[in-house]
Amino acid sequence: MCTVTYIPRKGKIFFTSNRDEKHSRADAIAPQVYTFNTGKICFPKDAHANGTWIALHENGNAMVLLNGGFKKHDPVYPYRKSRGIIFLEIMDSEWMLDTYKEISLENIEPFTLVMYRDGELYECRWDGKEKHITEKDISVPHIWSSVTLYNDETIAERSNWFEKFIQENPEPTQEAIFHFHHFGGTGDAENDIRMNRDGFLYTVSITGIERTNNKAFLKYIDLKNEQSYTSSFIFSSSQAF
Repeated sequence: MCTVTYIPRKGKIFFTSNRDEKHSRADAIAPQVYTFNTGKICFPKDAHANGTWIALHENGNAMVLLNGGFKKHDPVYPYRKSRGIIFLEIMDSEWMLDTYKEISLENIEPFTLVMYRDGELYECRWDGKEKHITEKDISVPHIWSSVTLYNDETIAERSNWFEKFIQENPEPTQEAIFHFHHFGGTGDAENDIRMNRDGFLYTVSITGIERTNNKAFLKYIDLKNEQSYTSSFIFSSSQAF
């Protein structure tokens, strides 16, 4: 939930997320399909709070979470709900943007959502006081880095690494994207795409969604326990790009 990339490629889109967490946090549960009011949703589950940071709905919608809004904040505990639970409440909808606009975020820690539906891509930031919504160009790649872990200079540097990767890989495969999420950077363990801050806080998993117009593959790599999982998901109806 701390580094996210979006890449469009000839009839496909790729969402990929690096989750950076404290070593002491409970291991996540590998991706499964769960039934909600609006249908089935596939996601890895945070075993601590039962929420998630990336998910795919059977209606074809996809969404990813990052911690923080626009700048690093000082947490004010206790919060009413975890961001991962709020994420699922928003994901359980026909269109996440509508639910985001309507849902109460009072006493919820700041976060950023990147949401996709049928050729629409939005960045939604909650700064702790106000909701902000930005439509993104769906035809070009994007990268997001969590403001809770990276300062403006580092975020800009990471964007440069991503731009270089895209220039060198104009039509990347999921394998190439995962390679970037594993090894992108300059060898600075604290700020590389796969980060490690003295074994206390580090990248514990990488999750990727490869979506076509009627199905998707969700690949999950548990870096902490050196395990990987792949799930396929056929949508309930054909979704056009």
